[in-house]
Amino acid sequence: MGPWLNHSSVGEFILLGIFSHSRTDLVLFSAVLVVFTVALTGNTLLLFLIYSDAQLHTPMYFFLSHLSFMDLTLICTIVPKMADNFIHDRKSISFIGCGLQIGLFVTLVGSEGLLLGLMAYDRYVAINHPLRYHVLMSQRVCLQIVGSSWAFGTLDGLIQVVAAMTFPYCGSREVDHFFCEVPALLKLACADTSLFDTLLFSCCVFMLLLPFSIIVASYAQILRAVISMNSTQARQKALTTCSSHLAAVSLFYGAAMFIYLRPKSYRAPGHDKIVSLFYTVLTPMLNPLIYSLRNREVMGALRKKLSRWVTGCQK
Repeated sequence: MGPWLNHSSVGEFILLGIFSHSRTDLVLFSAVLVVFTVALTGNTLLLFLIYSDAQLHTPMYFFLSHLSFMDLTLICTIVPKMADNFIHDRKSISFIGCGLQIGLFVTLVGSEGLLLGLMAYDRYVAINHPLRYHVLMSQRVCLQIVGSSWAFGTLDGLIQVVAAMTFPYCGSREVDHFFCEVPALLKLACADTSLFDTLLFSCCVFMLLLPFSIIVASYAQILRAVISMNSTQARQKALTTCSSHLAAVSLFYGAAMFIYLRPKSYRAPGHDKIVSLFYTVLTPMLNPLIYSLRNREVMGALRKKLSRWVTGCQK
C-alpha cells in the first residue's frame, strides 16, 4: 500500500483530450455537445415512457429501460468532464475522479454488453416460443437477467479500478485520452503491468465473447424459425422485432471489439480515442432513436402523452 500512497494518491492526472482549439475541432466539439443533449433527452424520455405507460410494461421494455439508464449514466460519466476541461482549458482530473471514471465506465460498458447479449435470448423466446413467452420470461427471470448483467459488470469494474489504482504512477501524468481508460492509464505506471494486461485482455474476451456467443446462438435459432414460417407477413414481423436489437448490438460490439480485442501492437491512441467517442457518446444517442423510431408501441405511447399534454394546455 506504501507505493500507492506515495505516488498515486497525491496530485492529478492530465487528460490530453481529443480536441484542440482549432476551428475544425470547435465545430466537432459543438457536435459532441449536440449529440450529448440528444442522448440525454432521448434516454430520459424513453425511461419516462416505459415506466409511465402500462402497455410498455413487458420484459423487452424492462430490459430496454435498464439499457437506457446505462447509456444515460455512461454519457454523463464521460462528456461533462471532457466539456469542462475543454471549455476552461484545463485538462486535469483528480486521482479519485480518475478512479471513479474507470469504475463507472467499466461497470456500465460490461453491464450493457451482457444485457444486450441476454436480450437476444428474449427475442429468441418471443419468436420461437410465443405461446410460452410470459412463462419463460417471467418477472423472476427478467430480474435475474438484469441482476446478473449489473453484477458481472460491477465485479469487472471493481477488479479493474482496484488493480489500476494500486499501481504506482511516479512519472508522467499525461493520459493520452479524453477520459481515464485503463489501457491508456497503465502506460504511465512505473511498474511491470504485463500480468494485469493479460488479466485485462482475458476479462475483455470473456465480457465480450460470452454475450456475443449468446447472440449468435439465439439468432441462429431465430433464423431457422423465420425460414420455416409459411407466412410472409409473419416473417416480416419477426425480422422487424429483431432489427432494433441487431442494430444496437452491431453498434456496441463493433466498436468494443475494435478497441479491446486487437493485439496491443496494433493499437494507436488516435484510433482508440475516435472509436471510444463513438461508443461512449454516439451509441447512447442512437440507441433510443433506434428503439423508438422503429417501434410502433413506443411511438404510440409518445403520441398519447403529447395528446394529453396538448389537451391539458388547451383547457
